[in-house]
Amino acid sequence: MAVTAVVGLQWGDEAKGKFVDLLSPQADIVARFNGGDNAGHTVINSYGCFKLRLTPNGFSNPKTVCVIGPGVVVNPATLIDEIGMIERSGLSLQGRLWVSPRCNIVMPYHRLIESVYEQVRAGGRTGTTGRGIGPVFADKVSYNGIRFFDLADPALFANKLRLQLAIKNPFLQAFGQSPLDFEAVYNETLQQYARLSEYVRESFGLVQETLASQGQVLLEGAQGALLDNNWGTYPFCTASHPLAGEACAGLGIAPRWIQRVVGVTKAYTTRVGAGPMPTELSDATGEKLQKAGQEFGTVTGRARRCGWFDSELVHFTAQLNGAGELALTKLDVLDEFPGLKICTGYRMPDTGDRLWHYWELDAHRLEACLPVYIDMEGWQQSTQSARQFSALPPRAQAYVHKIEELTNTPVRYVSVGPEREATIEVY
Repeated sequence: MAVTAVVGLQWGDEAKGKFVDLLSPQADIVARFNGGDNAGHTVINSYGCFKLRLTPNGFSNPKTVCVIGPGVVVNPATLIDEIGMIERSGLSLQGRLWVSPRCNIVMPYHRLIESVYEQVRAGGRTGTTGRGIGPVFADKVSYNGIRFFDLADPALFANKLRLQLAIKNPFLQAFGQSPLDFEAVYNETLQQYARLSEYVRESFGLVQETLASQGQVLLEGAQGALLDNNWGTYPFCTASHPLAGEACAGLGIAPRWIQRVVGVTKAYTTRVGAGPMPTELSDATGEKLQKAGQEFGTVTGRARRCGWFDSELVHFTAQLNGAGELALTKLDVLDEFPGLKICTGYRMPDTGDRLWHYWELDAHRLEACLPVYIDMEGWQQSTQSARQFSALPPRAQAYVHKIEELTNTPVRYVSVGPEREATIEVY
């Protein structure tokens, strides 16, 4: 199979990194195609525990090339830190990390601008990660972006930076921020580029050669489908497109090559930041889920909001991404619950008994909707040592089958712990 995409079907944090790590030993290339360092993933393998934001998860396999495609925006400082972390573990990325020169750069003013936006919104904050990702994508689409291509030419970079500071500094000063100094930003950015320049090279030819020779390419989606700028809970979303189809533009591959899409979803629902979440539990049950699942963001450290599994959402995002299989994570978090609920749709106040779909609603209306649940019995015994589906408690098996039925998508993997080996392949 030429290309496999691993994408999140909820609001991110679904443990996609674990499944990219699981599948990466067979991959010639593992590639990121969207987002930036606002997307965190944790990988636990024989080399240690890695909390990464930019580097693709194939880094632990010496034969795998890690590609950051032009659809990703790159914070140079973050990438430098990650390269150092990985190399301190005994792994080398020399010759194995390719960063497209078309990647836009997260500049110091982007984070400042984002903080101003959030400050001005006050009660209407979108709950961003504070990494400056929205402003850098805004610069990209308004032709104000600075790319790695530009850093290779100091004179060109200087001209572009002067222009951007002429635009950005008055904006920052208007909101009480200090203006950025040209020389300081210019010198720091070029120093960062000097440390990264050996990795900056266009991967398009390498990807095409790999596909032509029937090699294996693994796509690592960042964030989750419900944060998509078109189909997510706008404006409580991300600036890029975390869908399988975005890899065509964000990496540079034709749609025909994507032959397998693995949709990753938790066995319950979480969300970081603001925005509607129909099954959120603001009670002791929600706190129990949060504590049992250690639900704190990799990038921000913020506590994640927790709720019951929402099959209406996952059915929609599985269709949107063309997911042919699900990877169901954190089933073990539900081990101690005597009873469980699964959302099957929504009712709106004053509209009678009609069941509404997610895709019929915007964020404002979704905030007002009421989830409709079915009840499931809990299994109240540990699943963490199970390595075959038949070893799961019967009620746990029934829960997985009900998710398959309601999402109309087969569950291929069940995760019962963070380690690579704590994974059941169902078929």
